[in-house]
Amino acid sequence: MDHKEKVKALPSSPGVYIMKGADSEILYVGKAGNLKKRVASYFYSNRRLQERIEALIRKVEDITYIPTSTEAEALIYENSLIKQLAPKYNVALRDDKSYPMLKLTINEKFPRLFITREKKRDGALYYGPYTSAKLLREALVILRQMFSLRSCGKMPKNLCLNYHIKQCLAPCAGKINEAGYKDIISELRLFLEGRRSELVDLLSAKMKEASGKEDFEEASRLKQRIEALISIKEKAVSYGAAGELEELKNILNIKGPLDVIEAFDVSNIMGKEAVGSMIYFYRGRPNKSEYRKFRIKTVSDIDDYAMMRELVNRRYTRLLKEKKDLPDLIVIDGGKGHLAVAKDELDKLGLSVIPVIGIAKEFEHIYVRDNAQPIILPKESKALHLLMRIRDEAHRFAISYHKSLLSKKVGFSELDNIHGIGKKRKRYLISRFGTIDKIKAASIEDLVNTEGMSERAAQNIIEYFKK
Repeated sequence: MDHKEKVKALPSSPGVYIMKGADSEILYVGKAGNLKKRVASYFYSNRRLQERIEALIRKVEDITYIPTSTEAEALIYENSLIKQLAPKYNVALRDDKSYPMLKLTINEKFPRLFITREKKRDGALYYGPYTSAKLLREALVILRQMFSLRSCGKMPKNLCLNYHIKQCLAPCAGKINEAGYKDIISELRLFLEGRRSELVDLLSAKMKEASGKEDFEEASRLKQRIEALISIKEKAVSYGAAGELEELKNILNIKGPLDVIEAFDVSNIMGKEAVGSMIYFYRGRPNKSEYRKFRIKTVSDIDDYAMMRELVNRRYTRLLKEKKDLPDLIVIDGGKGHLAVAKDELDKLGLSVIPVIGIAKEFEHIYVRDNAQPIILPKESKALHLLMRIRDEAHRFAISYHKSLLSKKVGFSELDNIHGIGKKRKRYLISRFGTIDKIKAASIEDLVNTEGMSERAAQNIIEYFKK
């Protein structure tokens, strides 16, 4: 075999490669994120190969491959082909706790698919073991998106987030019956066994039947399933800004682009020197040249809601007046109350079309327009991590602006007459209490707990203001 020509013909993309010997005997099956690079390493590597691999290479007469969209998908095919073909040079993995497996609980009324390292005699189906836990986790994300099986250990009484983002068929709420769910399980089993062409043929027949019955909604759904199987989208397992944004779009049901996100926060100490911040993220990354600072003008007391209302009104009144582009999403640092006032101001300006959400600090719940219940995302959610970064950056920017204004106001005051109170301690005191009157009224415990303060310096303040 001309190794160079075979390697040259391989794509630099993910897939499964199959090495064959004389009479098309299957010698070895492997997966790769880059087929060309991986296969070339067998023939052109300078390092000494294991005896088993050297023996394999001497017998190779042909190399074929199955292209996949991701290495995670290739992992599934590799395992199923090894089970089917039993290649001579593939080392068998033991089904023990060293390797992860996929478990399909066909012993349950509505089966689940998840990763396990323990194989039991419980009536469930086990697939694997697999060589990479990381890739298997990525593959599980793809499989759940494609087949929409339930993932909950105990079925809830109400619809959950997974149903709304089309990652569960919601048997808990009767959205699919047992027979329909079993059909999906049969399709999944074909996929896990590497019989993708059979699965596509099966779905194509179902689509044709649905069209004949003029059930065009079902036919369209099946068409989408077929397209997904033929070319699984990379976004399902991509990490970084593109993956975060795609997940966030799905969760919030945003149909258009999600390039520009603007986020707001307010900062004040007892209503003094109240300020607001607006930060600007473009395609998942901060663009600091577009950040904006606000000094609160219309609110004199402690009212975070009124301050948020002022920020939103001023920002988008100005954008409308200057005919500038509007954001694709607005994020408010706060819960239902903060979101409500932001939504009200946007409605007044005729901007109700812009999606606006609030992210509450305490439990990281996501509040959305016209929905009383918050969205609760799992801790590992990429979209949640993105929103938390945006919220935290808005908070940081507001706090830094607030502190800079307070430090500028710390000129000569009665504090300069107190022994042990220099510029730094004076700045910390004003930053925490806001006014001299508040410092006068503070207890020694409050003073000692202020950044940069010692018990002696706090006692000096108490004694000075007693005079």
